[in-house]
Amino acid sequence: MHHLKVANLVEILVANGIDVEEDYKLEVNPRLLDDRAKSLLGELYHQLGGEGEAKLLDRMKFDFKIHGFLFVYDDAVHFNRYRAGTFKTSMYEVFTYSWLASYKRLCRTYERDCLKSGMAERVWNGPPIAKKCFGQPSEPGDLGGVGAPGWRLNAYNDAQYDLLTRLHGYKMVRIPMYETIMYGGSLKKIDQLLVQPKEEQHQAIIAWLQRKTI
Repeated sequence: MHHLKVANLVEILVANGIDVEEDYKLEVNPRLLDDRAKSLLGELYHQLGGEGEAKLLDRMKFDFKIHGFLFVYDDAVHFNRYRAGTFKTSMYEVFTYSWLASYKRLCRTYERDCLKSGMAERVWNGPPIAKKCFGQPSEPGDLGGVGAPGWRLNAYNDAQYDLLTRLHGYKMVRIPMYETIMYGGSLKKIDQLLVQPKEEQHQAIIAWLQRKTI
C-alpha cells in the first residue's frame, strides 16, 4: 500500500506539471560528518541502546524529490517510543524541523497502530544488523527489555535521515500517514485520499504538498 499511495501522489504531481524525481537515492558522503555531527550521531545511537560504534548509512532512499526537497512517506511502523526517544537528543535542539512537534504527538498517540503492523518477524526483529546493534529481541509485542531491535534500527535510521539530509544541503519533508487536509468542508486523512484519489481532489492535494516546501 505504501508504494500505491506514493505512486498516486507522484502521478498527481506529474500530471500537473511538477518536476518530480521518483525513488530518489542519495549516496552518503562520510566526509561531511565533522566531530560535532559524529557526536550527535553517537548520542542518537546510544540513546536507542546501540552497542559499539554508531553505524552510518551509506545510501538513503526517498520516495521522491522536488528540486531541493526530499520527501518520505511514513507508515505506522515509524511511530513508537523508540522514535520518540530520538527527539530527546541534542540533534533536535541543534536543528529545527517543522514537523517535530506533530511527530512527538503522533509517537505518543499511535504506538498501538505500530504494534498492529510491526509485530511481523521481519519488522520486529529487523535485518541481522539490528540484533548486532541493539541485542536479541523480546517476544513480539513485549516492549520491555530490548523489545524490538527492528523498531530501534528504524528509529535510528530515521534520525540519520534527519541529520544527513541537512549535512548534504537538502530539506527533507516527512509525510505522516496520519496527517489530515481540509477538503469538502471537513478534515480528510491524506492516507485515505491517496488510496484512490479523485480528480476533483487533486488541487487540494497539490496545495497541501506545496505548503510544505515554503
